[in-house]
Amino acid sequence: MKVRFCDNNKGKGKVLRRLEEEHLDVDVKVKKCLGICGPCADQPVALVNGKKIKGKDGDDLYRRIVASLDEEGKEVEAEKKGKKKLKK
Repeated sequence: MKVRFCDNNKGKGKVLRRLEEEHLDVDVKVKKCLGICGPCADQPVALVNGKKIKGKDGDDLYRRIVASLDEEGKEVEAEKKGKKKLKK
């Protein structure tokens, strides 16, 4: 799973560090620009597997990113289980 931050995004540092420390399986990078002009200058924002996630502040953004990662992880696991059943 991928999380991307815009280099100009305020408050990304704390969120970035927490993700890198607590979610080692997530590919976290800072890009020069994410191409979602506007939101990153106004509030904390990230792309999680291409989906825009916004938060009121850094802590809120972190919670929303983790929730999105958990949700996508469950979907991936469900798909894997479905494929295993089809193979039997």
